[in-house]
Amino acid sequence: MTRDFGFAFEGRYRLPALLFGIRPATARVVVTDDDLLVRFGAWRLSTTLANVSGTQETAGYAWHRTAGPAHLSLADHGITFATNSRRGLCVSFVEPVRAIEPTGRLRHPAMTVTVADPRTLAAALAP
Repeated sequence: MTRDFGFAFEGRYRLPALLFGIRPATARVVVTDDDLLVRFGAWRLSTTLANVSGTQETAGYAWHRTAGPAHLSLADHGITFATNSRRGLCVSFVEPVRAIEPTGRLRHPAMTVTVADPRTLAAALAP
């Protein structure tokens, strides 16, 4: 079974996102029976569901830290794929994953996605 989750675009995020090729057609989270796949413009993240260690709904993101491209947290190396400042889902991984740069040297212990339905995505990722 495949579940597809679209991102929730806030008006002030649309133009900065578009500059990086991020629009509703190029920003999706897909959960299959075995895998978690994220597309955010040119950025991709993929891992197995077995690598998901937990989720937590989060909210209140700073526009200047989240609008536009994928963002790297310098504090914990997490990656954020944001299209709004209101709410999203933080997904933690057992083993860090690659996403923000193509060589895979930099790996992320968690990601945040601002999908339209964070609660349902969390349920889809639960064991």
